[in-house]
Amino acid sequence: MTQRDRHASVVSESAILVGVSLPGQSCETELLAELQGLAETAGARVAGRLTQRREQPDGKTYLGAGKVEQLRSLAQEADADVVLFDHDLTPAQTRNLEKAVGIKVLDRTELILDIFASHAQTYESRLAVELAQLEYSLPRLKRMWTHLSRLKMGIGMRGPGEKQLEVDRRLVEKRIHDLRSELAQVERRREREVAARADHMTVSLVGYTNAGKSTLMNALTAAGVRAEDRLFATLDTRTRRWQLPHWGPVLLSDTVGFIRHLPHRLIASFKATLEEARQADLLLHVADAANDAVYDQIRAVYDVLDEIGIRKKDTILVLNKLDALPSRERVEGLLNRYPHAVPVSARRGEGLDNLALAVSDALSSGFRDVDVEMGVHNGRLMAYLAAHGEILSRQFHDGRVTIHCRLPHKFLGRISDEDVVIHARAPNGASASPGPPRRSAVEEVA
Repeated sequence: MTQRDRHASVVSESAILVGVSLPGQSCETELLAELQGLAETAGARVAGRLTQRREQPDGKTYLGAGKVEQLRSLAQEADADVVLFDHDLTPAQTRNLEKAVGIKVLDRTELILDIFASHAQTYESRLAVELAQLEYSLPRLKRMWTHLSRLKMGIGMRGPGEKQLEVDRRLVEKRIHDLRSELAQVERRREREVAARADHMTVSLVGYTNAGKSTLMNALTAAGVRAEDRLFATLDTRTRRWQLPHWGPVLLSDTVGFIRHLPHRLIASFKATLEEARQADLLLHVADAANDAVYDQIRAVYDVLDEIGIRKKDTILVLNKLDALPSRERVEGLLNRYPHAVPVSARRGEGLDNLALAVSDALSSGFRDVDVEMGVHNGRLMAYLAAHGEILSRQFHDGRVTIHCRLPHKFLGRISDEDVVIHARAPNGASASPGPPRRSAVEEVA
């Protein structure tokens, strides 16, 4: 089945959205806004909504008994095809709800997995999505299959036999094992690809889904990548060369968008895709400043960065979509909360010069001002310093040359020639010393 066929198969489904407001969570009016976006991205038509405030979820049906009956009536009146929960349900809760309501019930994780499946374009992302789906479905096979009668035993197959469920479970487990093996190969290949770019400074775009990362990448690099106003439009990493003013070329990567309560299985499955962000010298955290839930979205992104182990990486917070903000007061409020953030409008090209300067400053904080002394015949090292740093002066004496240069820490550490002497230099001028380290957005929020 093609991607178009998969999308068409759900486009006519009508859905009831369900959310439960627990203590400390969003109010009921905001609870289902994101779920509606997910439903529409999956191709469903929203036919009704149901919310409830509870101290804790009901163990059997997540909702209270009265709300379950109300949900059944609402689904019948709307002639709905599916119920979408903004929460993760246990297999038993899903089974009990489907029995009570009489139609299909999907939780938040299953909905997100379906969207990822319909948007996956590359071999790598399709493998990752299939693995996450199978790992999710394995404990739910009993609900998904109804043909549990024993297989007919023929010649060579006589004996106690086994249920179809057991066959399906074994097939799923084998496929999971095969997918993990294939993804491990993809991960090793991706690690080699990223390592091959070690001679370049790298910047990675991260952020909440639909924050405008792809639009920003197009504005900065003229990459022409696909940018759409919908959730999870980008699942595959793209890397382009960005000619940074007053600096030179760096590699800029776009990554999969994050979301509140992003399924752990997806994070694990997309490990290879997230390798770009993990190895980057700098992260650009793109946030949708026009979204009413921007503070929650920023917090959700940091939660994911923490889960993949890169929350402490140098980060610049980019407040995008200034053109969609209703007033200047909203911008000032965000900048009061995040004083080192950079406001931009990727769609209109506003603020991009300031962003480029901020990136230059952040990358410069990782440079050392050094004197490298070597023999005059060491042309390879001279070329290395010229390619990866800024040569400020050369002094020759008795067959030796001392090169005063500015070089990134990571390149300085790769010089291992025994005939080379490196002296750290105290800053003595703007042209020869790095600017002060930029405070990262991570530190601002922590």
